[in-house]
Amino acid sequence: MDNMRNKELADMFNAIGDALEFKGENPFKIIAYRKAARVLSDMTEDIESIHQRGKLREIPGIGEGIAKKIDEYLRTGKMKKYEEAKRDIPEGLLELLSIQSVGPKTLALAHKNLGVKSLSDFKKVASDGSLAKLPGMGNKKVENILKGMERFEVSKERISLGDAIPLVQSIVEKLNRLKGVKDVSPAGSLRRFKETVGDIDILVTGTEGSKIIDYFTKLPEVGQILAKGETKGSVVMRTGQQVDVRVLSEDSYGAALQYFTGSKAHNIKLRHMARERGLKISEYGVFKGSKKIAGRIEEEVYRTLNLPWIPAELREDRGEIETAIDGKLPQLVKYEEIKGDLHVHSKYSDGSATVEELAIEAKRLGYEYIAICDHSKSVKYAGGLSEDRLLEEIEEIDRINAKLKGITVLKGTEVDILQNGKLDYPNSLLSKLDIVVAAIHTSFKKDCNKRMMSAMENPYVKVIAHPTGRLISSREGYVIDINEVIGYAAKTNTALEINAYYDRLDLNDVNSRKAKDLGVKLSIGTDAHHKHQLWMMKLGVGVARRGWLEKKDLLNTLSVTKLRNL
Repeated sequence: MDNMRNKELADMFNAIGDALEFKGENPFKIIAYRKAARVLSDMTEDIESIHQRGKLREIPGIGEGIAKKIDEYLRTGKMKKYEEAKRDIPEGLLELLSIQSVGPKTLALAHKNLGVKSLSDFKKVASDGSLAKLPGMGNKKVENILKGMERFEVSKERISLGDAIPLVQSIVEKLNRLKGVKDVSPAGSLRRFKETVGDIDILVTGTEGSKIIDYFTKLPEVGQILAKGETKGSVVMRTGQQVDVRVLSEDSYGAALQYFTGSKAHNIKLRHMARERGLKISEYGVFKGSKKIAGRIEEEVYRTLNLPWIPAELREDRGEIETAIDGKLPQLVKYEEIKGDLHVHSKYSDGSATVEELAIEAKRLGYEYIAICDHSKSVKYAGGLSEDRLLEEIEEIDRINAKLKGITVLKGTEVDILQNGKLDYPNSLLSKLDIVVAAIHTSFKKDCNKRMMSAMENPYVKVIAHPTGRLISSREGYVIDINEVIGYAAKTNTALEINAYYDRLDLNDVNSRKAKDLGVKLSIGTDAHHKHQLWMMKLGVGVARRGWLEKKDLLNTLSVTKLRNL
């Protein structure tokens, strides 16, 4: 679905929030803008459609003031408050708030006292000792900021999979509607479901290539045209991503799809195997001498090397070719085999939807169940539930299950693992739940291994959530030995979570495969805080497939009865 306007507005409201925080203004206004940004980011319906129906005020989390600003921007292409908030702040300075360990106060301090206006300025004062001398700083904090800068620079070169997929889906849907188009597929690291992607490649077959490219380059989401020819168009979207579309002949489509999907290491090994057989593989096909012997579909390319087709997610040269030669490729889990989402938040803690709204959305998605896992009492910043409040939620879930047909709401919690390794709720309360997901949310450097292992020993804990605590864009996560955690999960028969939220994807693919190899079950949860985030299950399944996981490896493929009896 086309929701590029949603992202534009979300980025603008986030920028307003950053600017106000940088200037030290009213925190309640900052919270309102940040909340509006989250709501818009998570919506699947195009904000312009809602605006045209006059229904902006009906969006949860969008108040009158925010609605007026959305209306102003959609009517005029400008937002006065956005321009006003950014005034007197050097361009690009607020972007530095994405650096781990850098908050608005630190940035304002560096700007006012050291004249920092850019990343290069910031790196200089952090490296030469100037920053460490400012009040409240010190060498240790500056060391952490420098590490954050390294991560920030790497993340800027890549696009989040969670941002790339909706964008590509929108473009693919539009190209598919164009007369004369036959095949459309994304390629590259996005098709392999890597957690971040570089430039986006989309391959198309169809008649009148110049017409297809012309249509693509004139899409409303396009901000700048880099190249436009008969068979290739290259653009920068208004949201900053570069997208290339290539129009191919049908008899080369499979070879091109294989070639542009990669990975480079996977393709190099295939080309070496081809040379040993007197063949040549290129984006145009497989050739024996000057004769083309394959290329129409991907399966043909692999067949010429006596290989079965290898799923795109496995093509990383991590043993998939050797396993294919032995005929032992895994039957990767399919999205349609997922029966439910095992980690979702409701309005009871810091979510935006009611339990019933989440249940109805889960049913619409074809799920058999959904687990409501709101935060526990110690996580006050996220509206953690007191014991009495959790009992109220349990009672409401019982009422909803009696009322709704075709979907089961599982009673759960994301219970905090405290610094002493104990859980935030007593066992007498945990025993009333269908699923207990335990997680660390504070003190990331204090005994994280011991805390997780202690939680695994609790008979009611079924899953450890986001086991490394990392945020792809900004945070390394806990100080942890993940191999020890995986080993202890195997010993205690505790599942580890693949958190499908796009900026977590934790466990990652490599660690998920380690877990599988040790017989540890995995659980996918979107960690959704809005019903529109449930789509991110696709990202979690992508991680699972990259980790070689099969249906048998995931709790989400079990029936309700088997889940409750774990």
